[in-house]
Order: sequence, then C-alpha cells, then structure tokens
Amino acid sequence: MALVQMNFESEYLNSNHEISIILPDKPREKTPGEFYGGGKKYPVVWLLHGTFGDHSDWIRKSNVELYACERDIIVVSVSALNSDYMNWKDFSIGYNMWDYLTEELMPLIYGWFPASDKREDNFIAGLSMGGSGTIQYAVGHPDKFAAAAILSSAPVDVKSLYNEAGEFTGNARLKGRIDSCGGLENYLKSPFNVWDKLPEFNQLPVHPRLYFTVGTNDFLYDNYVKFKAYAKEIGLDARFEEYEGFTHEWRFWDMTIEKAFDFFGLPRKGAGNPF
Repeated sequence: MALVQMNFESEYLNSNHEISIILPDKPREKTPGEFYGGGKKYPVVWLLHGTFGDHSDWIRKSNVELYACERDIIVVSVSALNSDYMNWKDFSIGYNMWDYLTEELMPLIYGWFPASDKREDNFIAGLSMGGSGTIQYAVGHPDKFAAAAILSSAPVDVKSLYNEAGEFTGNARLKGRIDSCGGLENYLKSPFNVWDKLPEFNQLPVHPRLYFTVGTNDFLYDNYVKFKAYAKEIGLDARFEEYEGFTHEWRFWDMTIEKAFDFFGLPRKGAGNPF
C-alpha cells in the first residue's frame, strides 16, 4: 500500500489540518503507466478516531493498512480534535468539523485521488467518539454512505437526562454539546440528536446499513444495551454484536474494524464475503 500523510489549510476548520490516506499498491504485473493511468476508481472507507486522538491513531494502533491492502480499497483517516464531529462556532474563529467532512474533505479526496464518489462505494466507521460521529454522518447524510460501523459507541436519549425539575443530569461533555447548539430545543432539531431521528431514517427507501459492536466490559456497555433495546422497539435495521471480556481498547477496535470491512461487503482478495 501507499501511505500519504497530507497537511493542508482547511477552510472549514480555520487551521492547518492533517489526514492519512491509504492507497492501493501497484501490482507487480502491471506497469506504472497501466496502473496509475488506468483510471480505476476505488471504494473508500472514512475512518474517525476517538477522544484524544487524531488521524494517526488508526494507522499506528491497528492493522488497518494490512486490511485495506487485502481488499484493494482507499482508507481516509481524519483528525477532529475532541470536537464530537460537530460544528463549534464559538471555538476561537470557528471549528466546523461536521461540515468539513462532507463539504471539504470529500471533494478533495474525490478530486485528487482515484476514489469513487458513488454512494455504493463509500463507507464510514469510527471508535468511541468516532463511533458517535459515524452514526451522526450515516443518519445525517444517508445519500453519501452505503454502510456504517459504530465501534464502542451508541446514540443517547438526551431527553431522558433531564429530571422533572428540568435539570440536566448527564455529563459535562454532553451538556457542552447541547449548549453549543443553543440549548436543548435546538439540539433536538440538530443532526447530532440521532436517537430521535432514527425512526424516520429507518423508513427511508435507501439508507446506510448499520453495524454496532461493543465489548461487554466497556464502560459504555450499559448505554449500548439501552440503545439496542430501543433499536428493537423501533425495528431498526442494524446488526449488533457484543464480545465478552473486551473493554475500551485497541485490541477490540483492531478486531472489529476488520469485521466492519466484511460487513461493508469488501471481501479480501481471493476470499468470499462471510456476511
């Protein structure tokens, strides 16, 4: 595989920004002219990191480069600070991560690299905070992705975190998300309130297939169980898998990103699709 680390000034993030791109390798039986000039477009997996991470996490801490090589795909790993993949207009001069992915990064990748812009060739996956971002993008832009994998994360019923007195009982980070939207009413209408948008999403004639997975010892497991029950209640078309003994850890994410590639329908060369 070819690994590109790219630094550029982002209009939407108002700063220099760095990404990693895994590109298919030239087969030895093809000449450079045949391969690089062939015009082939490849499927793309957009990878989102978790809290405290950046674009390098997936490259350094998992075998995603090997998995991409086996499947002849492009992987784009982004950087998002601790933004929860939201727009933060009050952060310095603005940090619009939600808009950045679809309005800036996707055009860049499609225009400068041999990446297919067809919905059926685009997939998104993320861990923890990146899992939250993944389901936000899948529900908010169902026309852009064929499938999504949410690792060690699940949507939250924000309304249930207010007591009878109207006081918020959740954590400070979620409160910050709500405040950034201008309060609860605006947050509930925003793309980030995935919980309430899923019933409508599920009724769309075409929408991304969803894969949720978590370790049973993960500190987010209880919320995952609550969400899984809600998904069953609304008849959400999704695959759920739990793995005994795993926590919030890279051994789990390395294992499940490969399973996500299988779920996406990106078979290994010479192998069938187990899903």
